[in-house]
Amino acid sequence: MAHGGEGTSERSRWACVLGAVALVLISLASLLAGTTALGTCEALQALATLASGGTADATATLVLLSVRLPRVIAGVCCGAALACSGLLLQASLDNDLASPGVMGVNSGAGLLWLVAALWMPGHPVLRQAMAFVGALLATLLVYLVSRRAGTSRGTVVLAGVAVSSLMSAAIDAIVVVWPESVTDRVSFTLGGLSGVTYQGLALCVPALLVALVVGAYLGRGIDLLALGDEAAHGLGLDVRACRLGTIACAALLAASAVSICGLLSFVGLIVPNLVRMWARPTTRQGLALCALWGAALLVVCDLVARTIAFPYELPVGLVLALLGAPFFMALLARRGRKHGSHSVAAGRGGEAA
Repeated sequence: MAHGGEGTSERSRWACVLGAVALVLISLASLLAGTTALGTCEALQALATLASGGTADATATLVLLSVRLPRVIAGVCCGAALACSGLLLQASLDNDLASPGVMGVNSGAGLLWLVAALWMPGHPVLRQAMAFVGALLATLLVYLVSRRAGTSRGTVVLAGVAVSSLMSAAIDAIVVVWPESVTDRVSFTLGGLSGVTYQGLALCVPALLVALVVGAYLGRGIDLLALGDEAAHGLGLDVRACRLGTIACAALLAASAVSICGLLSFVGLIVPNLVRMWARPTTRQGLALCALWGAALLVVCDLVARTIAFPYELPVGLVLALLGAPFFMALLARRGRKHGSHSVAAGRGGEAA
């Protein structure tokens, strides 16, 4: 057992180092990716000049610092937030199919964010608070519905899909009746990083950091939840408080991301599952790995979305959906094979008895 634990820790360290290197390289590539407004060579030259303390061309400085840099920062923050939110949801609900998109968390945050933007447009802090409330309410609604209908993993996912559909329908109704509530419907509903400002980032990054710190603080308790509620309670854990605190952290992370990038899906599904497949980390290690690899995934998807069909820009959510939908189906198939083998083994055991 000790040897296995050392192997897992070693894998986590290597995954962390590789994630950090990948994130730096991908972020630099996104910052320098050439367009007609500013080519790659000109961007590299301007970046080197600014880094050395010199004065670069005004247009190059404007594009780098006011357009591309906020977009890269937003990709890093939102990718980390959504991936960590997915990890916390999966741990608290004991379901590897849970994610902010599947469980209705993103839709709940987006719905109340739109309501606040419609009725109180001059209060960005209030919109952020409403997004958090919406994410939390959607998660708790899924949890309560699944507890009422049955605690199987499939029931939790079905409850999440139902709540997500309900929230999405309400969002569509608001956008159709009051189109002024959101400036770019496609960008909001599919998710995108265009038009990100430093002001919006300044409102969301502190909430994201607070949620990550609290999630790390709850890490030991979350690890105990994996043993089962009775075993965790026997070890002195307040199971209800730990689970609700974990759900609240996941909701805050998702709300922070939604208020910046809209209703992006699949980051919180893909990254935590890949991290567990590779390293089997503790919750605290998993949060660090999900933050790095979630950020790298979203930044590279944004880079692909804005360059693959240039001069047109694809929605980032479309690129993620092309990756995430097959991944989701593969997870379902993998789970079906696992449950099928367990059922066969149980049946053979019964026959032998």
